[in-house]
Amino acid sequence: MHILDWIVIILPLLIILTVGIITQRQMKSVAHFVSGGRVGGRYLLAVAKGEMQAGAVVFVAMWEVFAHAGFVPTWWAWISGPVGVIVAIFGFVIYRFRETRAMTLAQFFEMRYSRNFRSFTGILGFVAGAINFGIIPAIGARFMVYFLQLPPEIVIGGYSLPTYIPLMGVFLAISLTLATAGGLITLMVTDCLEGIFSQLAYLVIIIGVLCLVGWSQMSTVLGSRPEGHSMVNPFDAWQVQDFNLWYVLMGLFLATYGTMAWQNSSAYNTAGATPHEARMGGILGRWRESGKQVVVVLLAAAAITYLGHPDFAAASVEAKAGIAQIAQPQIQTQMTIPVALSHLLPIGIKGALCAVLLFGIFGGDSTHLHSWGGILAQDIILPRLKKAPTPEKHIRLLRRCIIGVAVFAFVFGALFRQTEYILMWWSVTTAVYVGGAGAAIIGGLYWKKGTTAGAWAGVISGSVLSGGGILAYKLFGDAFLSDWSRLAFGVFGFEDAIPAFTLNGMQISFFSTLVAIALYVGVSLLTCREDYPLNKMLHRDELPCDEHGKPIVPKREWSFARLVGIDGNFTRGDKWITGGLFVWSGGWFSVMLGGTAWNLLGQSGLVSWIKPWSNSTWLGFWHVTAIGLPLLITVVAGIWFTWGGIHDIRALFRKLKTYQVDDTDNGTVKDHKAY
Repeated sequence: MHILDWIVIILPLLIILTVGIITQRQMKSVAHFVSGGRVGGRYLLAVAKGEMQAGAVVFVAMWEVFAHAGFVPTWWAWISGPVGVIVAIFGFVIYRFRETRAMTLAQFFEMRYSRNFRSFTGILGFVAGAINFGIIPAIGARFMVYFLQLPPEIVIGGYSLPTYIPLMGVFLAISLTLATAGGLITLMVTDCLEGIFSQLAYLVIIIGVLCLVGWSQMSTVLGSRPEGHSMVNPFDAWQVQDFNLWYVLMGLFLATYGTMAWQNSSAYNTAGATPHEARMGGILGRWRESGKQVVVVLLAAAAITYLGHPDFAAASVEAKAGIAQIAQPQIQTQMTIPVALSHLLPIGIKGALCAVLLFGIFGGDSTHLHSWGGILAQDIILPRLKKAPTPEKHIRLLRRCIIGVAVFAFVFGALFRQTEYILMWWSVTTAVYVGGAGAAIIGGLYWKKGTTAGAWAGVISGSVLSGGGILAYKLFGDAFLSDWSRLAFGVFGFEDAIPAFTLNGMQISFFSTLVAIALYVGVSLLTCREDYPLNKMLHRDELPCDEHGKPIVPKREWSFARLVGIDGNFTRGDKWITGGLFVWSGGWFSVMLGGTAWNLLGQSGLVSWIKPWSNSTWLGFWHVTAIGLPLLITVVAGIWFTWGGIHDIRALFRKLKTYQVDDTDNGTVKDHKAY
């Protein structure tokens, strides 16, 4: 690291920390701390929430996928484009949830089902979330160790200690300071500023990488995989395991089903000034993601080329030696691209990337700490108190819970040994909670016949099956991973009788979810005695009834806008933003369908004049679609979201000056109403 690299990192960090200290003065109530006072604008929400997905652990997880499968998952992922956009436009789940005025998901569960169900789901969600989050600080710190070329171990008092452990402690301390200072008000502002800086730094990184490694060099390496394992041709990659078509389809189903169920950013779900602002924040966030995607792809492709192309054979010797010294196979896989980039990137570009990922670490870790600490306080401890605490004691409780989550994450990250892909670990640990909770959320918001018994059946079955999958995954993966489990079962003569456990994390999640949905629907139908008054819970006026007592539903003319969820809350600008995103996603979906039909017909030989695309055609296609077009969007989005983010930050402070503090707005529930 050159002095210029450190300047690129330290100056923005000092600005952000200073702003964080200033915003602490604006926090005056529990609603401020937990939900940011519910005054967040769309750009503030989009940029700040998006910063959760810009940390080192997210980049490493995506690099793992690219190094394994290349562009193939991107092709199949276009299936999910229109679905994701429609979900965002409709404000699926999040719009109705915002209407309930609940601060947390578990608070909604008490309103819709029962206090006992709230307590159980609060504990279950917290445990699953804490374990899921536990690997994130460790991976982020480990990334920095290898990227900054620090020694893997340090000696303290004659004892050797992995360097990532104290570094993880430093990063958690900074994230903890941000999370406990002013709650979500501080996080929204600091994360938004971090996101604005990252958006501008993406352009610098892209230009720098393209000057270092040419596309022709990348094409040589990426297009040289053996038959059946192509990184560029989806129809020559059928032997690629894990990250394939079935992974994408199952992921699409689980992502839609689990909309807003996973609570790692739960506070942002309630921070919108209105339900429509929350919905527009989700829509805008999809435009902003293009910048990150092109950076991930370029950096991964450049690193793989640096390690595999003859032009870099001499320059990459030191990087290859560093990778070979990493003893644990899974850690070596995770850190291959970071080590290569550490030796490849020049002065300034290296600092820009380090700053982006460092800010992502602070943004992601602080939001996780705030969310899981808030759930511990709001949904586990608070409902068990005989007397409601004063606002001061309530905020003190929230801060202590956040500190507790940070301590757990530090211990878990120091002790846990990871043996699987990051995305697979996230999938299976998420399903412990989401597998059953998704049915309770969707059914609770949209289905009048959903019952408490059905919710219990769905959540318990989802958690048991997913938790059992984790246990089986650890004990029996790859035909008995651990020696002690082999010996234990061998005592009873079962060692050869038990087959290898071959399901991955995504498959465990998918099948657990299907069982949970079936049980929620079945048990609800068996136990429903009367319809639940959804309109009352959503604070909507009940529909007028005719002389027979049946609701009179007003007739609405069919329109495309109505079909995709555009309603009267959308301004002309909102419609352009939303329509553009829908056309963009639908266009790539059409490209995927047309390209799939063409290549399958070409391979079958049924139509003589149709030939499957060659490797060079695929490489040219990805050059345009994965780099060229996203680069253009990155330039536009950098200007667009910088203006929007700054505008919403200023609007936030104006609203906070006239904010009327309501101490009853603290996440409690009385008579199935949120207070």
